[in-house]
Amino acid sequence: MLWVCYNFNGYPYDRYVIAKEGNNMRRKDREVNDVKEIESILAGCKTANVAMIDEGAPYVVPLSYGYELADGRLTLYFHSAKEGRKIDVLKRNPAVCFSIFREGEPVRAETPCNFGYCFSSVIGNGKAEFVEDIEEKKYALGKMFLQQAGERVDFTEAQADAVCVFKVVSEDFAGKRKAKM
Repeated sequence: MLWVCYNFNGYPYDRYVIAKEGNNMRRKDREVNDVKEIESILAGCKTANVAMIDEGAPYVVPLSYGYELADGRLTLYFHSAKEGRKIDVLKRNPAVCFSIFREGEPVRAETPCNFGYCFSSVIGNGKAEFVEDIEEKKYALGKMFLQQAGERVDFTEAQADAVCVFKVVSEDFAGKRKAKM
């Protein structure tokens, strides 16, 4: 299966065809394939940048998240107010991409052109799904609180009912790292 990227006028870019199966990462030396390393990156971050298309234009929102990684499937959980631009956009078009990254530090060199930056990241594509089941909402909120605060908390029905919860399920994600030399 191939993903074809379209420009804002709806015409495909001929040079931007992305193969969904098989990772086409240019820098294979930075590719992270080990699930434990990917989980380590996810566990060390607090914010996911979630990008979507709003009436033909890109729109990206930084969101706190919780996650689950099992059997090659990454599920990201998010919460927000029940209304707003993000919710409207996701209802019209649930296709998203995400970027989660851990800041590193500069790598200095003798010349400015050889400077760099250490980092680790997970990027991917998926589809946003609104969570309506109250038990799943409580579970998702618990995952988010654990990720954000490092504590396990049980949420009440009223608390879960007061917010919008959505998840992005992805089987199309990759890790990347530029390690300190």
